[in-house]
Amino acid sequence: MQPIREILKWLFGVLFALAGANHFINTGFYVGIMPPYLPWHTALVYASGAAEIILGLALLFRRVERLAAWGMIVLMIAVTPVHIQMAIHPELYPDYSQAALWDRLLLQGVLIGLAFWFTRPRPV
Repeated sequence: MQPIREILKWLFGVLFALAGANHFINTGFYVGIMPPYLPWHTALVYASGAAEIILGLALLFRRVERLAAWGMIVLMIAVTPVHIQMAIHPELYPDYSQAALWDRLLLQGVLIGLAFWFTRPRPV
């Protein structure tokens, strides 16, 4: 199981960091999906993008991988209101099917579960 865990950890870390970089490349998209009740949309998009980059890269270093995984969990829980907003207000996102918006919310749970796996001590 160790080789699979290591491969998934690297994929997850790199994809998390790339997703964070996308916050800087496609800022307008992320600002557009922010729930209206949150302040400072652009600043939050940049902050969450930077956090994703840092945490994704940190996951690749054995010394801090567990801490990084916990940080990823906290971050993904923190951004869950965005996914809920999209799922319960599909009329605001006509480019996406309602099923895709709910799938995105469910995927968030799967990713949190995967990050939780990386918080566990490595098998000996």
